[in-house]
Amino acid sequence: MPKRPDTKETVLLALELLRRIPRHRKISASELHRQLTNAGIERDLRTVQRQLEMLSAHFEIERDERSKPYGYRWKEGSKGLALPMLSEQESLLLTLAEQHLRNLLPASLMKSMEGFFGQARSNLEPCANSQREREWLSKVRVVNTTQPLLAPQIKPGVFEEVSNALFANRWLRVAYKNARGKQTNADVMPLGLAQQGPRLYLVCRYRDYENERSLALHRIVSAEASIHMFERPKWFDLQQYDDDGRFGFGDGKRIRLSFLIDKKAGFHLLESPLSLDQEVKEAGDEYAINATVVETAQLDWWLRGFGEQLRNVVKEKIIMKDTHDNYITSTS
Repeated sequence: MPKRPDTKETVLLALELLRRIPRHRKISASELHRQLTNAGIERDLRTVQRQLEMLSAHFEIERDERSKPYGYRWKEGSKGLALPMLSEQESLLLTLAEQHLRNLLPASLMKSMEGFFGQARSNLEPCANSQREREWLSKVRVVNTTQPLLAPQIKPGVFEEVSNALFANRWLRVAYKNARGKQTNADVMPLGLAQQGPRLYLVCRYRDYENERSLALHRIVSAEASIHMFERPKWFDLQQYDDDGRFGFGDGKRIRLSFLIDKKAGFHLLESPLSLDQEVKEAGDEYAINATVVETAQLDWWLRGFGEQLRNVVKEKIIMKDTHDNYITSTS
């Protein structure tokens, strides 16, 4: 005979299902089963179906039986799974996290948090007793440093498959169309996810290759996470990948950069330096700037943006360091 689940396991499974049942769309038992599996909760599909039948009978959950698979959602006007333990400050934190981390957390985790996010939003509604916390959402904002652009559209299901494969260290099968319109199909090892302005990029390694590439998520035509796992390269560091200028279209080469810039245009570089070793000297109405930076196309775009306010640009390739940690350079 199969082992009978204890009461604690049954209650925990019921709570997990209640958290994942949405308000404004229907969800099938199979989809809920998949979410539980992705979250590391191993239950067979039949057990999930039995639990949903029980929950539909005792909670304000609508079960659509017009066609199979049946769909489940909270009934209109129901309170859902209330979470009274969330304070107003916790609700504010969760609401901000939902807004700004949506594209940086695994899709399975975001789905599992839907109940918490919904309760947090409910706690901050106009009728709620949380005026100061509600006002805070209109008092803070992340602003653009460049011309604002709308986010490109990502194909349905792509982000979920990519983030789940990245989270679980699973191979990913992608169909990718580059900027020239050429489409290729490949198995890739997902290593990192980065948001650059309105765009999302997947850092990955193609099967049988040793170098990393960045794929724009909006150019992925389709993606499917494999059941096969890989061992994540221990030496790969997403922060180092970024520090090497890879998202700025560079290859990690550092240079010694110097230029003259009008004081009005260059004052912000005194407050936000280009590097820790930046040197600044006054030269009449100009600043003479000298700093070690990564050579990238993004750097060239930034320099060109100053137009006639910037002059005498010199880039020196860094060959090596001497025994006193001074750079030995050659002018390019």
